[in-house]
Amino acid sequence: MSIEVKNISYTYMAKTPFERKALENVTLTIEKGEFVAIIGHTGSGKSTLAEHLNGLLVPSTGEVCVDGVNLKGKGNDVRLAKHKVGIVFQYPEHQIFAETIYEDIAFGPRNSGKAEKEVEIQVKNAMQFVGLDYDLFAQRSPFQLSGGQMRRVAIAGVIAMDPDYLVMDEPSAGLDPVSRDAIFAQLMAVFKKRDIAVILITHSMEEAAQYADRLLVMSKGQIAIDGKTSEVFKEQRGTLQEVGLDVPESIKLTDILCAKGLKIEGQALTKEQLVEYIKKAKGWS
Repeated sequence: MSIEVKNISYTYMAKTPFERKALENVTLTIEKGEFVAIIGHTGSGKSTLAEHLNGLLVPSTGEVCVDGVNLKGKGNDVRLAKHKVGIVFQYPEHQIFAETIYEDIAFGPRNSGKAEKEVEIQVKNAMQFVGLDYDLFAQRSPFQLSGGQMRRVAIAGVIAMDPDYLVMDEPSAGLDPVSRDAIFAQLMAVFKKRDIAVILITHSMEEAAQYADRLLVMSKGQIAIDGKTSEVFKEQRGTLQEVGLDVPESIKLTDILCAKGLKIEGQALTKEQLVEYIKKAKGWS
């Protein structure tokens, strides 16, 4: 089971004086069970690519297939394939529209034709996954919540659709560190318990290093790097710099410590790993 992106290109406002090519000849495959981070500067094509993965955008050329179904087609098979890919947009609280949290989360399952009893079960399970107590929150207005809680509601609305592929576009944007950590804790819980693919769109090298096993680096509408996260940060630093990106702070600090004579073995992708490597180098553990 996979999403296959086959040589797609996309141009905004094509055949007008304002046309802009956002994607050019992009090809990749994302398997179910992968955690993939897509990084790149603003305008690199990250979000445009994400919106092709469930048919929100139709490529100018090329095709996108979900579990073998071409999203350019029509019919029930295409509709079901699109429902397998859930997208939580940047500032997902803008996706919220219903009067109550229950109704907002229930919209997707209900719209897909599920019976009301099944809808209720899906809503309860989704709220539990994102850490919102059903009895306390179901009938509350989502617009009375904090930013982090509203983001959980938006994520729950997508999870309630029971997707096989979950696309998260800058899920930590605008959140304080505590809310950010809570969102990612819930995201990792969903990833591990449901055996889904997660596609994380982010500007943060730290987030990519901490959570993703695979890294896609985009630049000027194309994939500049595609590889295992640890290998990209170790072997592709020159290419990262060419596209205006850098390695996580933990790796830069490792370089500084090694230059000062501390023998650190291994590559610290996170600050927690770096602490352990320092302890080992100092003989403290």
